Amino acid sequence: MTPTATATAVTERPAASTPATFKSATKPIWCPGCGDYSVLSSITKAFAMLALKPEETVVVSGIGCSSRIPAYTTCYGFHGVHGRALAAATGVKLARPELTVLVAGGDGDGYSIGGNHFLHACRRNVDMTYVVMDNHVYGMTKGQPSPTTEPDWDSKLAPGGTGVRAFHPLVIALASGANFVARAFSGDPNGTADIIAQAVRHPGFSFVEILSPCVTFRPDQRSWKDLVHPASVTVTDDPARAARRVMTDDGFNIGVLYAGGRTPYPLARRAHPVAVADLEAEFAP
Repeated sequence: MTPTATATAVTERPAASTPATFKSATKPIWCPGCGDYSVLSSITKAFAMLALKPEETVVVSGIGCSSRIPAYTTCYGFHGVHGRALAAATGVKLARPELTVLVAGGDGDGYSIGGNHFLHACRRNVDMTYVVMDNHVYGMTKGQPSPTTEPDWDSKLAPGGTGVRAFHPLVIALASGANFVARAFSGDPNGTADIIAQAVRHPGFSFVEILSPCVTFRPDQRSWKDLVHPASVTVTDDPARAARRVMTDDGFNIGVLYAGGRTPYPLARRAHPVAVADLEAEFAP
């Protein structure tokens, strides 16, 4: 499969950005009741809160229901192949560091085929934001268990459940070196927008897990609105403290877990630009 790039040129911009500034004319085609509608709204609200410009913002995605988001914005967009969104976004950010880069994906795209990219994106700490809409199921492929699906979830594709321990994204992100780790709920679009804005503003690699129910294949997730609750502890910059918190997490704590102070790549390698002539001199005989 060959990746396709889409972009919308912005010739005129209102004096002040609003969420509508970032919404394209393309109508979303998610199932009725899908949490991704609210996530799209939260992303555009966050961009407006940060006073970004569509022509200076890039939204990258892979494959899946959530990965349609670039087409629904007026930002520059890249819709890549399955699991490779972070790799593409890393290239964009390193080539054009002045751009704001946000990656949108789902639990299947991000934690299964894209799992290795997830680990190393956290480790590299490039200054970009990864928003993952997690519904514990593959919605686009009609209800397959995903890496975050509960091991005892019974379905036609996995009778009796998979019996496999669920992937814990926040634990993995923290252990791998993400500089900002948070969880939000699509049913709270304003709160989610605020968390996304914080993530974009924070230097380094920011990871936001958004609980986004798939009421078509997981109607039981309607109960999430009654289960989510604000985290009882404040944000910390201590990874050890954050690790203790996240290991006892019930999966429904909402808020910022960790905001670290690691220097983003590539600034950690070179504090100042190096002239080409100086680089060539290093290899001279």
